[in-house]
Amino acid sequence: MRKSHPLCKGTSLFKISLFLQDAICDLAQNSVFEYVSKILLKMLFIQISAKQIQRVSEWYGDQLNSIVKANQIEYIPQLPEKKDKNEVTYVMPDGSMLNTREEKWKEIKLCRIFRESDNVAIQPERNEIVKSVFVNHFGETNEFWLKVERHLKAYNNLVFIGDGAKWIWKGVEDSYPGAIQILDYYHAEEKLEILARLLFRDSEKKKKWLLEQKEILFNDGVMQVIENIKEFKPRNVEAREYKQSVINYYSENEDRMMYKSFRDKGLLIGSGPIEAAHRSVLQQRLKLSGQLWTIKGAQAIANLRCYAAGGSWNIIQKLFRLAA
Repeated sequence: MRKSHPLCKGTSLFKISLFLQDAICDLAQNSVFEYVSKILLKMLFIQISAKQIQRVSEWYGDQLNSIVKANQIEYIPQLPEKKDKNEVTYVMPDGSMLNTREEKWKEIKLCRIFRESDNVAIQPERNEIVKSVFVNHFGETNEFWLKVERHLKAYNNLVFIGDGAKWIWKGVEDSYPGAIQILDYYHAEEKLEILARLLFRDSEKKKKWLLEQKEILFNDGVMQVIENIKEFKPRNVEAREYKQSVINYYSENEDRMMYKSFRDKGLLIGSGPIEAAHRSVLQQRLKLSGQLWTIKGAQAIANLRCYAAGGSWNIIQKLFRLAA
C-alpha cells in the first residue's frame, strides 16, 4: 500500500483513513478478502493485501464482543421505540454449522428480533420484515442468551418461535418464563411427511392420511395426531424408531403446537424469517466453498454482518472515530 496516498493518512490505527477503514470493513463483511483487495486496487488505485483487509475487518468486528459484553448501550442495536409497549416482539433463535480450524464443524447461533408492525405486506400473500435486530454467537449457549438479553430489555410482549432444539426452549424457559413459545409449524409438518413415507406403501392412502393429519395438527389437534400415529404397527425397525421419535417430539412440544389458537391471536407460526437470515446474514459470507475459519475470525465477521443487515452500520462508524 502506498503510504503517500491521501486515504492512507489520518489515523494512528492501521495508518489508514477513517474512510478507508469504513470501506474495508463494509466490503469485507460482504465479500472474500482477496476480492476486496482487487476492488480497492481497481476502484481507488490502492494496493492493500488480503491479509491486511482481514486484520482490519476482524479487529473491528472483534471490538463488538467486548462492547456488547460491557453493556455499552449506545453500541447495542435496538428496534426503534414505539408508543405501544405491548406490541408483539418476535424473537427467533436458531443454529447452523460452520467449518472451523480449531473444532471442525461447530454451531453458530443467530437470533432475529423484530416487531409485529415491521412485518409488512408488500404483495398479496407476501410480507417483508422491514426492520430487524440480529444477534449472533459462536460459542456457549448461555453466552448467546446473555447477548440476546441485552437486546430485549425494552420489550414486554415477547413471542419466541423456533424449531425443536432443546437449547432454545431451555433458554426461553429459564430467562423468559412468561413469553409465548411456538414450535415452527413447518418443522412439525415435515415430521409427519417423513413418517408417512415410512408407514405407507400405497401412495393414495399415504396422501389421504397425511392431509388429514396436517389439518388436525393445524387446528390445535396435536394430541389427536399422536393417538392416530400410535395406531400404526410399523413394518420395519426404521419406521418403528421414527414413529416413536415423532410421538416424543410432539408430546414434548404440545403446548407450543396450538397453531389455531396462535393464529386466532394474529401470531406467526413459522420460523422462516430466521432460516432466511441464516442464509443471507451468515452463510452467504461465512459458508462459501473451501472456507475454513478461525472461531475468532468468523465471530468478528458475523458481528459486522449482523450490524450491516440490521441497518446499524452507523454504530460501526462510531467505532472508527473512537479508534482514530
